[in-house]
Amino acid sequence: MLLEIAKINGRAVLPAGRVALLVGAVAALGLSSAAQAEDKTVPQKPPAEESRQITEGVIDAPLDAVWNAFATKEGQEAWNVAHAEIDLKIGGKMRTHYDPKGTIGDANTIENVILAFEPRKMLAIKVGKPPEKFPFKEAIKNVWHVLYFEEAGPNRTRVRVVGLGYGADDESKKLRAFFEKGNAYTLKRLQEHFAKK
Repeated sequence: MLLEIAKINGRAVLPAGRVALLVGAVAALGLSSAAQAEDKTVPQKPPAEESRQITEGVIDAPLDAVWNAFATKEGQEAWNVAHAEIDLKIGGKMRTHYDPKGTIGDANTIENVILAFEPRKMLAIKVGKPPEKFPFKEAIKNVWHVLYFEEAGPNRTRVRVVGLGYGADDESKKLRAFFEKGNAYTLKRLQEHFAKK
C-alpha cells in the first residue's frame, strides 16, 4: 500500500490513520537501511546548513506501549530485533542484535549509549560501538539521536526521531541517507506491529 505524507509546518508526517511504520535505531537504534522506494515514506529534509535529520510518524497505540516498544528488552524483541539488552539509565547501554542466531556481545551487536531520557517523553542515544561491518564508522562517532514521544489523540502516539551531528563530508552524507531510509523503515515497522494488535 502506498503511504501519503502530510506536511505540517514544512515537516513530513505520516498520517495517523494509515498503516505504515526511526531507530533505528534504534537502532543505530537498530535502524535498517532497507529502501523505501515503494511506500513514499519520506523523512524530513532540513536545509543543507543544518546538521539534523528528522523523521516522524503517528503510531496507533497508547504512549506507554510505544515507549515500552523502544525502551525495554521485551518491547524491542516484540517488533524490532531478535535480541536486546537495555540498561535504562544515563550512561546505560542499549545492545541489540538483528540475527536470531547471533548473541549480544558478538561482532554484529549494535551498542548504543543512553545520553539522556525522560520516561515516556524522550530518549537520547549515541552509537557507542557499531557492528563490525558497519560502513560509516568515522561519521557515526559524531552523530546522536533524540526520540520524542507525545500523545497524538486517544490511543495514538507521535514519535519524532531527530538525528544530530552530521557533517558535510562524503561519509557523513552517506550516513545521513542511511538513517533517512532506516528511520522511516523503523517507524513503518512499528506502525505495522501495533496495527496487528
